[in-house]
Amino acid sequence: MKIGFDNNKYLKLQSERIRERIHSFGGKLYLEFGGKLFDDYHASRVLPGFLPDSKMKMLLELREDVEIIIAINANDIEKSKVRGDIGITYEQDILRLMDVYASLGLPVCGVVMTQFAGQASAASFEERLQKLGVKVFRHYPIEGYPANIPLIISDEGFGKNDYIETTRSLVVVTAPGPGSGKMAVCLSQLYHEHKRGVQAGYAKFETFPVWNLPLKHPVNLAYEAATTDLNDVNMIDPFHLEAYGKTTVNYNRDIEIFPVLNAIFERIFGTSPYKSPTDMGVNMAGFCIVDDDVVCEASKQEIIRRYYKTLVAAKKGENVGQEVLSLELLLEQLGITPTYRRCVQPALDLAKATGEPAAAIELPDGRIITGKTSALLGAASAMLLNALKALANISADVDLVSPVVIGPIQDLKIHHLGSKNPRLHTDEVLLALSISAATNPTAEHAVQALSQLRGCDMHTTVILSDADLSTCAKLGIQVTSEPMRQTKALYYK
Repeated sequence: MKIGFDNNKYLKLQSERIRERIHSFGGKLYLEFGGKLFDDYHASRVLPGFLPDSKMKMLLELREDVEIIIAINANDIEKSKVRGDIGITYEQDILRLMDVYASLGLPVCGVVMTQFAGQASAASFEERLQKLGVKVFRHYPIEGYPANIPLIISDEGFGKNDYIETTRSLVVVTAPGPGSGKMAVCLSQLYHEHKRGVQAGYAKFETFPVWNLPLKHPVNLAYEAATTDLNDVNMIDPFHLEAYGKTTVNYNRDIEIFPVLNAIFERIFGTSPYKSPTDMGVNMAGFCIVDDDVVCEASKQEIIRRYYKTLVAAKKGENVGQEVLSLELLLEQLGITPTYRRCVQPALDLAKATGEPAAAIELPDGRIITGKTSALLGAASAMLLNALKALANISADVDLVSPVVIGPIQDLKIHHLGSKNPRLHTDEVLLALSISAATNPTAEHAVQALSQLRGCDMHTTVILSDADLSTCAKLGIQVTSEPMRQTKALYYK
């Protein structure tokens, strides 16, 4: 796949910029980490060459100076909020992330429950963490936050929050998702540090929007597409323009909150260290784009994927009507339609010709391979086998999995496992293929081609089952689907 981003340059520049910011504050910095600290798949999709764990590798460059605070909103615990990209609750993700940090030698000094007001589920999770030996801290709601500055900067505001003892020069504040209160945790810590006579500063690390790209650059529009549920909108930073006469890009929430942050900084430090929201940031990603055409194309594809994902959510009954309109507006701004995605039209054409669900995938060399529904295989499964044949230079008329093998699997599904669908899902067909590979060199050759599917674009004319979506995700295939159900069932997995 084409590369548009220099990851090695990014690691070097980003770690240097953070060191500079630590030094500018006298050796202690609270760094609010926006987005995903680990497995940032959005960034890797829109900036081909950016590795999902790039931010983590960058922190490893600063390993001796780093410790981590994880924030979680007590209300999100109460709602059992789930990370949409990996399908686990925020509480589970905290445990997962702590394991990751520990394996890399990055110390976690504690978990902060923000907006804590006695929520039963939050208290239960707090007890669970403490039994696991994890330090837990509580931060409380402040009436009138963030506008009531006299109350916020007082013993009844930030002063009521638990103070988190830290020993290293760089304290990274991260969270399993947005709205977790990372900024408030940083500011609360600054208040407590100042009371203790410790000089410390604050900075923000957000990969998107990329501040030194144009406002309507596809990379920045892709960020808007990813955050339509938060009503985030990219804007020219008016404070930066006024202070320096330079145009930079930020997003509405940071711009709206900046006057309040400025006032808080002035209350804590006497003077504010920043003249604009852009000043607060340390992101260097914009300096590491090496092929603008590649990242523009990747960003357009990401917006189309987000659009289809939201259409499917609407079909499933979710209240996402405004998000659909926002995404349609982004497509219009770029002058593209969903069929700009090359695998969409072939899938639609095959479905129209056969009257059955169909699927299509674009291979790394640009070939489009399709699959149709049959008595033995679903469209996605047929397409998967056809794609492997094409990648392994196997004749299209060769059966990689014999019908003799498929028959018993169908019998098992229907008569013993209670399934109503006899057709093989993608996970089932891959198991059958791998079994065939034990005695069939051609099937073994096809299995070896699986790695070439990573990063390929795929489209289906019906909503895929959870099993098929999971298999495609594990293979690294980027899937979109028409918002059409294959069955009339209300419960659809």
